[in-house]
Amino acid sequence: MYSILDIESTGGKYNEEGITEIAIHRFDGHQVVDKFICLVNPEREIQPFVAKLTGINNKMLRSAPKFHEVAKRIVEITEGTVLVAHNAQFDYRILRTEFRRLGYDFQRKTLCTVDLSKQLIPEAESHSLGKLARSLGIPMSDRHRANGDALATLKLFKLLLDKDSDKRIITEVIREETHGELSPNQLDMVFSLPSKTGVYYMHDKDGEIIFLGKTKDIKKRVNQHFTNVGKLARKLQKETKMVTYETTGSELIAILKAYLEQQKNRPRYNHVSNKKLFTHTVDFSQNGTEHIVLDVEKNRALEYKKIAFNGTNAAKSFINKLFDEFELCPCSLREDEVCIHRETELTASDCNQKVLSAFEKYSIQEKSIALTDRGRETGERSFILIKNGRIQGFGYVELNHQINNIPILESIMTPIRGDENTTFIVETYLRKNNRIKTIPLTS
Repeated sequence: MYSILDIESTGGKYNEEGITEIAIHRFDGHQVVDKFICLVNPEREIQPFVAKLTGINNKMLRSAPKFHEVAKRIVEITEGTVLVAHNAQFDYRILRTEFRRLGYDFQRKTLCTVDLSKQLIPEAESHSLGKLARSLGIPMSDRHRANGDALATLKLFKLLLDKDSDKRIITEVIREETHGELSPNQLDMVFSLPSKTGVYYMHDKDGEIIFLGKTKDIKKRVNQHFTNVGKLARKLQKETKMVTYETTGSELIAILKAYLEQQKNRPRYNHVSNKKLFTHTVDFSQNGTEHIVLDVEKNRALEYKKIAFNGTNAAKSFINKLFDEFELCPCSLREDEVCIHRETELTASDCNQKVLSAFEKYSIQEKSIALTDRGRETGERSFILIKNGRIQGFGYVELNHQINNIPILESIMTPIRGDENTTFIVETYLRKNNRIKTIPLTS
């Protein structure tokens, strides 16, 4: 649990500042569950340059509550959370100073989005909140006001959580917070989980990820782990002390995230292989013959004009589907087959064009496109960026966001190191699901 915090102060000498406005959003890692926004009478003058910057002046604060009147609410809303702020050292110091004046020792763990963004977005020209938000396409309003900056920090933190594929943030927070055993009743964890599509992480007492998986229903899947009787289930029931999750909205993004994060983190109880996920390919190239002849090949290399499959049955089933869908000629299946179109005006080139149309529909090779799907919440869409046939990353945009511009998508996406396996995952999914929308991209 996190408290996204922003404070506006009077300015002045070090440790003599007072709070003029505070905004806190209690965030469970997925949504805001409580918030507190308030002007505060600092009982001291605001420095003129601060008043000009924030628009908050002494007159506005005369009737505002004093800090001791809101202190209890601040303690309650931040209880059991990690404070998250852009330049957290400043906000935390100001807050502790105000509590110290009341004789109260206010202590919370902190995370700084400046430090996190330097780790996870090192290529950014500036890590100031305003410039970082602009470069990432994060909308900002009421700049230099507590709630405006807190909302921008919240959106930035969400993006950083998405980019944190090593799970350093959540693992470190869990390790700091738990210090050993969690609740012995594993099933209690299930009730806090959503029935949504995403990736879930099962942690041991030290916060380490021991198993991660993807699912269309996180609550249902974790419940199965805790109620099954197999060897893996018994190990997970014994060692799991915390379950965390990330909703993805898109099932395809969940599949990609789970594959990539298993490869990267290699959890103890996930079977992670270095082998290719596919065993066979179907070749769509002409190979010096008059007709393109579709054939199943045992092949672990996804080369040009080939589509990959896991097994001969899947490959043959796909070829049969293409014959029905595109009304392909039998000569596209056997070199010695007489072309049924020879008695018409259609040529071998016409037959081949039908085959290539099938390849174009079901392959992402050489394409620059965005695959868009449902988002994590209302008003949001997910996207997977593919450039020149290679998967670049995934991310989320609001419905009014410009979705067909590559530089914009690159700035907000979580990068993926695309390879033959990720191409296989995407193409396999697209063959079975027609809900995903494909948008051609411009650079």
